[in-house]
Amino acid sequence: MLLKSLVKPKSRLVTVNENVSLKDALTVLEESGFRCIPILDETGTIFRGNIYKMHIYRHKSRGGDMNLPVTTLLKNATKFISVDSAFFHVFFSIKDLPYIAVLSNENKFYGILTHTRLLDMLSQSWNVNIGSYVITVLAPGDRGDLEAMSKIITKYTSIASVISLDAQEGELVHRVMFTLPADVNKELLSKITAALERKAFRVAEIEDLNDER
Repeated sequence: MLLKSLVKPKSRLVTVNENVSLKDALTVLEESGFRCIPILDETGTIFRGNIYKMHIYRHKSRGGDMNLPVTTLLKNATKFISVDSAFFHVFFSIKDLPYIAVLSNENKFYGILTHTRLLDMLSQSWNVNIGSYVITVLAPGDRGDLEAMSKIITKYTSIASVISLDAQEGELVHRVMFTLPADVNKELLSKITAALERKAFRVAEIEDLNDER
């Protein structure tokens, strides 16, 4: 379920009414500094779509009528999620957008989820700020691989976080990225990698998180 704490609520947003002109919408965009903002209906509760600054500029440069309603250049009318949408639906819905509109269970405009906020959440779940190393381990994708790798690592230390990446088309391996806790030193890291490789799990990459800070 999408956590409401990730969503920027309507009360903190710059929006425009569906009846304003392109000229007035451009003024709002320029004053706010945003490249796009939501368009709402007259009641301010229904999401109609987004208006992008670049589309208004293009329209204006081609001699277009700036007194037309903002809905003339409306985009992303079907790009929205619910406050209780599943994570994977959220992740793939926002893929090509700076933000995605979030609707309440009553289908009223609740706010937006930005790309930046979603990436921040993923970064926090990865525990990179409290980890020591991230090791990328290659596995053949057999049943029980993740359990086997985890058992090997936890003989030496706990696991701060783990992310499993599906194999690309044509590949026969899976990439599993383990973040190790802050107290793991180079000596312990060597023992962990050696133990993994003895069991035919190849450690393809090691990233020292201390170098990233």
